[in-house]
Amino acid sequence: MHKSIVYFGFLLVFCLLIGCKEDVLPKPSAQLRLDYEMANYMQFDSPCDFNFDHNTETKVNVKDNCDVTIQYPKMKATVYLTYRKVDNNIDELLKDAQKLTYEHVIKADDIVETPFINTKDKVYGMFYQVGGNAATNTQFYLTDSIQHFVTGSVYFYAKPNFDSIMPAASYIKDDMQTLMETMRWKK
Repeated sequence: MHKSIVYFGFLLVFCLLIGCKEDVLPKPSAQLRLDYEMANYMQFDSPCDFNFDHNTETKVNVKDNCDVTIQYPKMKATVYLTYRKVDNNIDELLKDAQKLTYEHVIKADDIVETPFINTKDKVYGMFYQVGGNAATNTQFYLTDSIQHFVTGSVYFYAKPNFDSIMPAASYIKDDMQTLMETMRWKK
C-alpha cells in the first residue's frame, strides 16, 4: 500500500505541474500602423496665375484650364485644385464652394470652418474639415476677391471609412494647410 501512495502522490504532483499553465488565448488582430516621413516642401511654379508649396512626395499635374491635381501615390489619394478667374462673379463662386462642402452633410458628423486671412499677399479663404465617413474630409477655397479663385479638396481611392484613413487624412490635411499658407498670386 505504501508503494501505491507514492505512485499516487507522484501522479498527483505530475498532473498538477502539467495542468498548471495559463489558458491559451487568441492574439488580437494586428492593427495597421501608418507612419509617414516628415513632409518636405518645395515651391510649385505654376504656368497659371498662382504658385504654392507642395510636398516633395507628390506628383503635381496642371491641365490647360489651370486645374491642378496633386497625387499621393503611396496613400492612394489626390488633391484636386480648381482655378477660376473672378469676373464680377465672386458671390457665385463662394456659394458654389460652400455648396460643395455642405453636400457632404448627409454623411458628415460635423463640419468645422476655419477662416484663412493673409493680408500681406491678399489671399483669403476658408478651410473646412468634414468629420465622419464623407467622400472628402478636407476642403478649402482661396481668393483675392478681385481676380483669382481656387478651390481644393482631397479624395481617397477607397471606401470612405474615416477610422482607416485617418493617419493619411491628417498628413494630407497638413499639406493642404501648407498649400494655403504659401499660395501666392502672380501679378
